[in-house]
Amino acid sequence: MASLGPPLRTLRSLLRELRYVSAQAGRPYRDTAAYRHLSEAFRAHRVTSEKLCRAQHELHFQAATYLCLLRSVREHLALHQEYHGKGERSPEEVASLVGLTLPQQPGGKGWDP
Repeated sequence: MASLGPPLRTLRSLLRELRYVSAQAGRPYRDTAAYRHLSEAFRAHRVTSEKLCRAQHELHFQAATYLCLLRSVREHLALHQEYHGKGERSPEEVASLVGLTLPQQPGGKGWDP
């Protein structure tokens, strides 16, 4: 299993993703139920001693998994908006979309050999 990293970094990353989502909705992220739930959960599972706390590890794992989901959805939407079909495209547009150029005909478009 991969290392999860520090819980504080996971919390900050989750809050950053919440800001992205809330900015699109047009409201402050601190007014959302998700923000309140995350804050309360991370405060409740703070380590107060050197004792192994299974609940804290489980919370951290779930938070990291949810963070992965939020990032993946955001990146998927960005890719979808960039490459979503915009109707019929010309061959020149399609070629430039993938970084290619079409060869030019020697006598122009209506050239006959």
